[in-house]
Amino acid sequence: MTIKIRKEDALNYHSQGSPGKIEVIPTKPVSSQIDLALAYSPGVAEPCKEIAIDPENSYKYTAKGNLVAVISNGTAVLGLGDIGAAASKPVMEGKGVLFKKFAGIDVFDLEVDEKDPKKLIQIIKSLEPTFGGINLEDIKAPECFEIEQTLKQEMNIPVMHDDQHGTAIISGAALMNALEIVGKKIDEIKLVVSGAGAAAISCLRFYVSLGVKRENIIACDKDGVIRTDRPGLSDIHREFATTKDIHHIREALPGADVFLGLSAGNIITQEMILSMAPDPIVFALANPDPEISYELAVATRKDVIMATGRSDHPNQVNNVLGFPYIFRGALDVRATAINEEMKLAAAHAIAKLAKEPVPEIVNKAYGDSNLAFGRLYLIPKPVDPRLITTIAPAVAKAAIDSGVAKKLIHDWEAYELDLQKRIGIDQRLMSIVIGRAKKDPKRVVFGEADNLKILKAAQILRDEKIAIPILLGNRERILELIEGNALDLTQVTIIDPVEEHAMIEKFSKILYKKRQRKGMTIFDAKRLVRERNYFGALMVETGSADAFISGLTRDYPKTILPSLHTIGVKEGVNRVAGMYIMNTPKGPYFLADATVNVNPTAEELCDIIGLTANAVKFFNMEPKIALLSYSNFGSAQGEIPAKMAKATALAKAKYPELVIEGEMQANVALNQEIQREVYPFSKLAKNAVNTLIFPDLASSNIAYKLLAELGNAEAIGPILLGMNKPVHILQLGSSIREIVNMVAIAVVDAQSSEGIL
Repeated sequence: MTIKIRKEDALNYHSQGSPGKIEVIPTKPVSSQIDLALAYSPGVAEPCKEIAIDPENSYKYTAKGNLVAVISNGTAVLGLGDIGAAASKPVMEGKGVLFKKFAGIDVFDLEVDEKDPKKLIQIIKSLEPTFGGINLEDIKAPECFEIEQTLKQEMNIPVMHDDQHGTAIISGAALMNALEIVGKKIDEIKLVVSGAGAAAISCLRFYVSLGVKRENIIACDKDGVIRTDRPGLSDIHREFATTKDIHHIREALPGADVFLGLSAGNIITQEMILSMAPDPIVFALANPDPEISYELAVATRKDVIMATGRSDHPNQVNNVLGFPYIFRGALDVRATAINEEMKLAAAHAIAKLAKEPVPEIVNKAYGDSNLAFGRLYLIPKPVDPRLITTIAPAVAKAAIDSGVAKKLIHDWEAYELDLQKRIGIDQRLMSIVIGRAKKDPKRVVFGEADNLKILKAAQILRDEKIAIPILLGNRERILELIEGNALDLTQVTIIDPVEEHAMIEKFSKILYKKRQRKGMTIFDAKRLVRERNYFGALMVETGSADAFISGLTRDYPKTILPSLHTIGVKEGVNRVAGMYIMNTPKGPYFLADATVNVNPTAEELCDIIGLTANAVKFFNMEPKIALLSYSNFGSAQGEIPAKMAKATALAKAKYPELVIEGEMQANVALNQEIQREVYPFSKLAKNAVNTLIFPDLASSNIAYKLLAELGNAEAIGPILLGMNKPVHILQLGSSIREIVNMVAIAVVDAQSSEGIL
């Protein structure tokens, strides 16, 4: 499935709020006169003097050790070509986002308006005092070879042109594993490559390092086979020129064991694939269209092992498997270079990881419980949380062993823990949920489809196959909004309740039966089912839809009531509750109850804890629960401490398998050092808290909103817990992204016949 990106959506993504995708956040307090004096003048003079004495002190007193420059002159931007330095900035910012997301590395992107290789080299070289590493990006061949090679020789920090080496390392890992599966030796294979740019040449050089014989390689470009007698051959192309009497790729492929494509889409035919050796390995890596489509290749040869650059097929060769972790390992030992030994270590680490049992979290992300090393799983998936703790240490060790590391690591277990703190699965939480939703999209009915945000979200959900939207509302108004905003929602079902006489009749009888002993008459039922929140909930109740989403334009209590009247709570559940996920720099925290229960009793809090714990497990995390108060284990008296202490006791008795602690103040709950020192008996002293239970709605609601506005935390929710079928109530004014996230959660909930949340 190819994600459809519309121009307006892409431009809005990059322009709304703060323009661009990155910002600089201070890591030290700057809130007082003394803070400012320490940060700048006169206090800053002290670290300056220390660095003047020994430049290595810049790693101690500045951010250099975790700072990479992503540098481009915009001469070879993927899919766009030579668009200039300024136009390349969105891509470089995006690369910075990936560094931060996957490896916790900070990035300054630098777009340099200079095409002269020698001048560009001098500019980049002069930046060495600022950065711990240099990632070159989107610089055209052949200049990129000279630029990288010169910088590696003349700079004492890691330099890597990812366009060259990223694909080489990842595809090299895939090649080693593919050859192992088919039982072929790397020094005996015949390899044909289509493409002779930076990535292709670097792949071939790297494959030679892995053991491929240079004489067994045939390289082709748009002019045919690169032969030694071709006029005007560059030194780089001469490396892989052949003397064989072949001129076209169709003559090169017969009997070939491996095809590597880094050129253009749809240039390889079925006949060419059929001419290859038994168990052919086909790496068609052109994007977005491979040299031969996955579907055509596997239909042509049942014995083919196929990899592409696309995420919708097995064996995606994605550079994000490499560069964040390679730089992470290099930075952590203050490597002076990224050498061949480090690149080989990364490739072998990636290849080895693919042979290990796949974590359940990865299986769930891809909706496949059978992911295992083999023809359809040559290399790990990008969401695998083990990548950082596998590749970074391997690279760091190779740097140390090869003599380019200035800093040694002695405690590798402690280093692994540090890596886990830097970047964990929490930052990929929603991408994992969305991945699960895509495996089996469900029908989601929107109660407010006459709202532009809902329609834009529905388009994303439909295009990305996260859900099957059903638009509920005034048909004329919905169509008007679709047309007026150039949306593409063809073939999406629109239901206008006033037109659905048969459904109204059916639903009114169901509602009356459910509520007749609660004071509702049949006339009340017929009136109420015309309201969209009742109509949508009844669609879910009767199986006409799998989940219901509403609340964007109405108060939470008014929105939830129809669902409680029609769908109700799960068997054995006494009440529903609301939970928020707060994605913070320290990881995700689950907060409850933030939306439903105003002032729950201790017994009711015990129920809320059970619901919340199940929800945390839904996100593949083990709940570590703190009950919050203004008291620490009885240090203060009052109604709230007494209630939370009682709730703690009840919950520990009812859920003995859970880590539950309380009552305690919020700062104590979040600070393990305080607990170890003052309250060593606390279960959370050894188990870092991730779930916070509040004494009432006011405190929870205030806390999550403060975190969202002041604490640099992203709120996901509210997630409604305890309903018999998937129903989720949006917050007033939710963003399109928040709507998409909530729908993905609802879809995954609906994928289970009994529901999960």
